[in-house]
Amino acid sequence: MYAAVIGGWAATGTAVPLRAHTYQPVAFLLAQAGLAVLAAGVCAVATGNRSRRGRMAAGALLALLIPAFGWGTIGLPIHFVTLASGSGVESATGLVHTLLNTCGAGLLAMVAVAHRRRLRGRCARCGQVHDGSGEGMWTALTHPPATTASARTRVTAYVLLCGLLPWAVVKTVWLFGGDAIGVSGEAWRNDVEAEATGASRALASVGVDVSVLAALLGVFLLAGLMYRWGQVFPRWTPLLAGRRVPRLLPLIPAWLTGGALSVYGTGLLVYALLSAVGVVPGLEPVGVFTTTEGLAWMVAFGGMSFGGLGAGLLVATRSYAARSRPVCAADRCADAYRLEPAGS
Repeated sequence: MYAAVIGGWAATGTAVPLRAHTYQPVAFLLAQAGLAVLAAGVCAVATGNRSRRGRMAAGALLALLIPAFGWGTIGLPIHFVTLASGSGVESATGLVHTLLNTCGAGLLAMVAVAHRRRLRGRCARCGQVHDGSGEGMWTALTHPPATTASARTRVTAYVLLCGLLPWAVVKTVWLFGGDAIGVSGEAWRNDVEAEATGASRALASVGVDVSVLAALLGVFLLAGLMYRWGQVFPRWTPLLAGRRVPRLLPLIPAWLTGGALSVYGTGLLVYALLSAVGVVPGLEPVGVFTTTEGLAWMVAFGGMSFGGLGAGLLVATRSYAARSRPVCAADRCADAYRLEPAGS
């Protein structure tokens, strides 16, 4: 489906944004469609009973293909904030392209996890070692009891979340009319009020920046990943209290958002640092920013906030995935989920 959509865009000359005021060339679109076809072939090899050399080659190609599709997921949080603020869709093809890359990267990652387990002689379904052969692939899964993340994981996640503070404080100061890093609160509020629409304007009128609100949603997700109420619905959730939370419900948005924010935030922070030491040209003041230093600080604050939140989500997600991993209820696993011993 990915190859068909991207190939259709290339054939019809549909404009697909690459970055601001720049569109992807036809050759680049065709290359992406070709990678999608290659990915389908690699998945077929990874899930089939091939030679060990073929399985190793499939694993290496998966390691290259996942980042190739993953780069297109970086804009996912930005699209989410734009839609949540009521600002509408800036580019329909851009949003569809991001969603296609997100689905592609996610599905390839699932294939890679199962393939890695098979190479290690483990059950591709639950990652455990089962004795003998049987019908394990058709049995129910046993879920572990709800637990809280370790103290080390919680401290690491909270330290990373501190990166949000400079950026959130500056945004809030501006919305309340204060001055910070060379930008006046009046100029910022006029800029926000002039361009914001819908929910974004309503929130700005009471001193709440929509991006700060979106970050708080990320913090809420992170907290759910670290505490028991993220595995079993708490009492304050009507009709669902006491039921087990579907494992992929928090994992999918956490992996996708955490990965995209980490890459995006790291890029901003590195660029700000390189600009500060003169390795790359300094940022030219634009909009409400009147000084190069003020804009550089804002880029650095954005990198710290996005990167910190993204890294914190990844840390919490890794803990949640390990704590909530189910195992096959049967003691044995189906032959289809195992590899024959080497040399057999």
